Amino acid sequence: MCAMEGDNVNEVQVELDVVEAELEVVELQIAELLKRQASLNSRRKQLLRKLEQACDSAQPSSSGQPSESGSTKQDLQRYEGTDFPWSKELQKQLSAVFQLRSFRPLQLLSINLTMSGRDVFLVMPTGRGKSLCYQLPAVCSEGFTLVIAPLVSLMEDQLMYLKAIGVSAVTLNASSSKEHAKLVMAGMTQQKTPFRLLYVTPEKISKSKLLMSRLEKANQAGTLERIAVDEVHCCSQWGHDFRPDYKLLGILKRQFPKVPLIGLTATATSSVLKDCQKMLCVPDPLTLTAPFNRPNLYYQVRIKENNSEHAMDDIAKLILEKYKDQSGIIYVFSQKDAEALSADLQKKGIVAQPYHANMEFADKSRVHRHWSSNKIQVVVATVAFGMGIDKTDVRFIIHHSLSKSIENYYQESGRAGRDDKPADCILYFGFADIFRVSTMVVMENVGQQKLMQMVAYCQNLDRCRRTVMASHFDEIWDDDDCNQMCDVCRHGNDYITVDITEHAREAVQVIEMATSMKEKVTPLKLTETWMGKGSAKRRKMVQVTTLSRLEVEAILAHLLQQGYFSEDFSFTPYNTIVYLKLGRKAALLKNDKHTITLKMKRNSPISDSVKMSRSGSSAQTKGGKRSGGKAGGTPPATKKIKEVL
Repeated sequence: MCAMEGDNVNEVQVELDVVEAELEVVELQIAELLKRQASLNSRRKQLLRKLEQACDSAQPSSSGQPSESGSTKQDLQRYEGTDFPWSKELQKQLSAVFQLRSFRPLQLLSINLTMSGRDVFLVMPTGRGKSLCYQLPAVCSEGFTLVIAPLVSLMEDQLMYLKAIGVSAVTLNASSSKEHAKLVMAGMTQQKTPFRLLYVTPEKISKSKLLMSRLEKANQAGTLERIAVDEVHCCSQWGHDFRPDYKLLGILKRQFPKVPLIGLTATATSSVLKDCQKMLCVPDPLTLTAPFNRPNLYYQVRIKENNSEHAMDDIAKLILEKYKDQSGIIYVFSQKDAEALSADLQKKGIVAQPYHANMEFADKSRVHRHWSSNKIQVVVATVAFGMGIDKTDVRFIIHHSLSKSIENYYQESGRAGRDDKPADCILYFGFADIFRVSTMVVMENVGQQKLMQMVAYCQNLDRCRRTVMASHFDEIWDDDDCNQMCDVCRHGNDYITVDITEHAREAVQVIEMATSMKEKVTPLKLTETWMGKGSAKRRKMVQVTTLSRLEVEAILAHLLQQGYFSEDFSFTPYNTIVYLKLGRKAALLKNDKHTITLKMKRNSPISDSVKMSRSGSSAQTKGGKRSGGKAGGTPPATKKIKEVL
């Protein structure tokens, strides 16, 4: 009896395990459907907004959107006028000092608002003239504007420009001499200050009690006209360039509540802006958002093979042929990469110099000045070189490796073509780069999520690049407006949709085998084991693929981005190691009806081994055209990727 009871218990336990496994799969399927539902609802809202905008002829496409302050369109339209006490002076200085005939969209509106004493958040694409929105009011004021900027290179760039047009501006940073600091501190409280703009880093605000003391006296004297927080997204922990010292800038609005504040950024979602509002203690700002699109920029993604020399040769060829004597920036992952790539380019006769945070200030300043004056053609830089760089004739921005987020990429690539002439933004996407960047963002809030969005951008072959960006920034975009200024729109039908379900099961098997042996698997080890490299014992335990390395890497990147794999990090005193483990969606592969598809370029090395399935299915292209196949048996999945309807 006891034995039978024991058998019953075992049977019940086995059935319970089966039911729980099936429940997990059902829950995952429900989660997938809910995700699809959310995506459709979001698209529905975008389309409804588009219809509303089409019907609302009173709202121009470039007008800003008011924040939750409750301001109406009529209120904002009043501030777009030229009948304010300062309007004549604005127009005079715009022409005489800045050599401009007219304002760009949102510039006059934001300037009038800040000169009226209103707090403003301005979201405007890189190269569209954000700086003018606080520089021109500063020129038209008796006192000075305090500008908080995150990078010394940004401040130096602005100071060079302002000096060239005859505007008095100064900076206080770690490299400032005592004599210079003393003169600046004294000038802050003079009735007519000897400078119109004072640039400081957020660290200076948070750590210098003397500066805060002088700011209080300047406020009492009425010489502190306004506060400009450049790259305001750095305030938010959800932003792509979070800086801890930015969190402390709330002291400015608490201490000087009547001094208007203007926060400026090229990239910020609504949630980031709300967080910035809270961090800066701004109770009721007006948020103005300009359209994100830069029509003169051509966006392209190129696959970077495992051999980094191939990418370097490709970049050198582009610079020597297409961009001969034209100015550009190449962004790299690390300081070591900046030194190595610039040295390789120099060997090929290209005038290139590295730029990174560990260089001496004088060396960084020299590289910046020589590049600005075209003595250097290319700066090979980490992201230490970038925010606020205002060189108008940059014809190309090349990313040698992945950006850590779409926001970062949009901002970095946006440094091209500020003169509104055509410019190229090329990103080299390599599988290994995903995990290099992943170790950098592992400690950031939603850092992994933002990185996977960037991976999806790179693997995208059927949606306009601008559509992907617009969706990310809650904008509405019509693909036809791209005018073939991205590789997807220019070569829209050049891809096939393939079924990679069986390949996914094979890759999952490699992880399961390692787990059973209590081993961890790095992305490189997973790639090579699946391709049959390594010990003969392990090769016998898994289904080895005959796909090319590029195809294997494309599939693994897609599975990671889609949640079939997830990353596992191991921290050592010297580095961070990334391993791959099964993600939550891996359980879906136990269902025979579950399928995974991936789009691959038709005429590229990655699809060389793609063949028509002889089961009679057809290939699908973006245009919906089909090519028939011969009847017969389906080849083994390890030899061919099957195209799907």
